Amino acid sequence: MNWQKLFRVKTDFPVAQESGSLKRVLGVKDLTFFGIAAIIGAGIFSSIGEACASGGPASVYLIIICGIACAFAALCYAEFASRIPVSGSAYTYAYASFGELFAWVIGWALIMEYAIGNIYVAFSWSGYVVHLLDQLGWFLPRWMVTDYSSASEIFNKLISGMDQSMVSGDAGALWKSANLSSLSMNDQNAFIAYADSPVFMGLHIVFDAPALLINILITMLVYRGIKESKNASNIMVILKLVAIVLVIVVGVAYIDVKNYEPFMPNGFKGVMSGVSALFFTYIGFDAVSTLAEEAKNPQRDLPRGMFYSLLICTVLYIFITLVLTGMVPYTSLAVGDPLAFVLGERGINWLEYIVSIVAVVAMASVLLVFQMGQPRIWLSMSRDGLLPPAFAKIHNKFSTPSFATVITGLMVGVPILFTNESFVLDFTSIGTIFAFVLVCGGVLLLPARKAGEGKGFRLPYVNGKWIFPSLVIGSIALAQSGFPDYFEGLLDLKQWNNMFTVAHGLYWILLIGLSVMTFMKNWSLIPLLGLSICAYLLTGMEANNWYWFFAWFGVGLVIYFSYGYRKSKLANA
Repeated sequence: MNWQKLFRVKTDFPVAQESGSLKRVLGVKDLTFFGIAAIIGAGIFSSIGEACASGGPASVYLIIICGIACAFAALCYAEFASRIPVSGSAYTYAYASFGELFAWVIGWALIMEYAIGNIYVAFSWSGYVVHLLDQLGWFLPRWMVTDYSSASEIFNKLISGMDQSMVSGDAGALWKSANLSSLSMNDQNAFIAYADSPVFMGLHIVFDAPALLINILITMLVYRGIKESKNASNIMVILKLVAIVLVIVVGVAYIDVKNYEPFMPNGFKGVMSGVSALFFTYIGFDAVSTLAEEAKNPQRDLPRGMFYSLLICTVLYIFITLVLTGMVPYTSLAVGDPLAFVLGERGINWLEYIVSIVAVVAMASVLLVFQMGQPRIWLSMSRDGLLPPAFAKIHNKFSTPSFATVITGLMVGVPILFTNESFVLDFTSIGTIFAFVLVCGGVLLLPARKAGEGKGFRLPYVNGKWIFPSLVIGSIALAQSGFPDYFEGLLDLKQWNNMFTVAHGLYWILLIGLSVMTFMKNWSLIPLLGLSICAYLLTGMEANNWYWFFAWFGVGLVIYFSYGYRKSKLANA
């Protein structure tokens, strides 16, 4: 094997392909709305509750950190989008900077963000639908609205050690014997779903029917065409923006300042423990870059769409976090529907109904954008020969990547039958942050633009030769003065069996290495800051996240070396 071929860089990115072309129908407003559609969804209506429950009101700090990290990443995405206005997003950008192997790794990571991330969104959408139907008195059987993984886990945990005659009895007897009153409502429903489910050939039939249904409907819409998807997305975005502003305006009057004390109840470590949940809320602005070949003026409008959507959503996230943690004690927010829950707790029932309805719409729009993004990444990978030609097929009538869209629908729908949302949430966040790190790093490797070269957005160049190393040294001094035992623990090799120590130790090694390279090569400060902040967010991931992350990439590398490495168009050029 010629190892140099692994890092062959692609320099030619033609848009027109023999397999057909996509329709250019999106303006800056549409792209901004697509960005908002992706960012405001399952995060603000669901996962933000878990983050606030661990970090308290101080979770707003993590929102600001994530917003800054995404802002730097957005600048880097905008630079790439301006230079390479084709579909593929971070995959295409990595191909132009790091080379083919890293491009494949990024493309594989983006599956975690878009396709697998949509599994979590589908579960969250289902949760709000069921909550709304329950409010209306339409109670679906719990075994039809619960994921199998959670139901079986709770059931088996509770029946261990119980009398087996009770286990074989009806759900009512199990309820009394298992003492479910000590469990949360979600866990109670999961137990009853499994205990009361029909059994076929010894297998309990438990599945989330609403999550499966919305995935099918969204896949059909995305298959139908970009214009139809655009119109649906714009309507949904307007509805959810109105609802969120209503929650903020009405909720301010119900804030009890006592709920802000203490502001940081579990310290900064508690704040950082919510990184998976809160960073998930920001996933989506980068999906705008996958629509490059459907934008009317991609070099001008893609950067604007990303920036506008990111700014609007960050401001809304800050206000909604302060309102939620001010209306109720932060410890009560560990629920799947925090906005509806808080409104119900404070007796604002009319707005609770509105939020429940709009949440259903909001999360459907997230599914729509992600379900559009994934096929277009596969389209680009297939054009480069790294995936079979079928993924690059464009529908003759609808002008959409038809085969790739169907496969995306299957990739979201099938795991819904056996996984759960907490696993998917962590899995998605780590893949996205990793992609952001490589995009920011990729900008550092791009050749400087010549005068008059290219058009559209240009990333401002600030020489980091002296500034970045000074910032790193200042950060070390600040950490040492504020936490005297911090670096002592990192230098103790006996503590390197702890994930926190390993992650932080590697992070400082990365910063020192970047400082040396920046001093030698005069790297630009903005992508350096984006890379540094995104890499710091990775230190908040648990060991289990990393195990699954590397296992996922192991599978991806097997596929690359068995197919992509040999079939790559660069390899056969």
